[in-house]
Amino acid sequence: MNPAKRHEIFSRLHAANPHPATELEYSTPFELLVAVVLSAQATDKGVNLATRRLFALANTPEAICALGEARLAETIKTIGLYRSKAKHLIAACQMLIERHGSQVPAERAALEALPGVGRKTANVILNTAFGHPTMAVDTHIFRVANRTGLAPGKTVLEVEKKLLRTVPEEFLVDAHHWLILHGRYVCQARKPKCPECLIEDLCEYKYKTPAAPEAGKQKHSARTARSPTLRPNAGGGKR
Repeated sequence: MNPAKRHEIFSRLHAANPHPATELEYSTPFELLVAVVLSAQATDKGVNLATRRLFALANTPEAICALGEARLAETIKTIGLYRSKAKHLIAACQMLIERHGSQVPAERAALEALPGVGRKTANVILNTAFGHPTMAVDTHIFRVANRTGLAPGKTVLEVEKKLLRTVPEEFLVDAHHWLILHGRYVCQARKPKCPECLIEDLCEYKYKTPAAPEAGKQKHSARTARSPTLRPNAGGGKR
């Protein structure tokens, strides 16, 4: 994909949603860390239901450690893998207390050293909590990057590195959120909503979903106005 087309894609995403945000609810970097750890193989909606219960009881490393693993697991049991996630969170909280003064570090190596935190989780924290120009490639971003031609790659890391090299600098901080929302609500896995897509004419996907016969041709201004891709500030947190 040529640079001009790539720039136009992100210009449209920016115009539709100038201030994108995660849909995970949080108010501190620590709450975001907890929510992202819990989000593995779980929906944001499900995580938010669990963290509302949890944060009402405990929202600091010390308070979660005081809960203990058994009570923590009971509190978050509505999400998948809750027992292992409770174990990782207790261990991570202990490490935050012992090594980081109970603060979430803003360095990749320190984040990835925490139990339950891998590269993708670290990227989310660095980007969303601290405003770093990182790219947390999940299944949505991987699909959108390959399908549209933005950053084709066979592995998550390959796609991440390509996006970091090719996304225009002025859009890089927010690109992570735009691409996730686009994949979640428009460029869906089984049946992408191509007729509703505000970047459909720029997308290189060969098997686009046709518009319904009665829908007719839609102008991009109309698509932008109604697009579910870019719901402004859907999340509860702020960078």
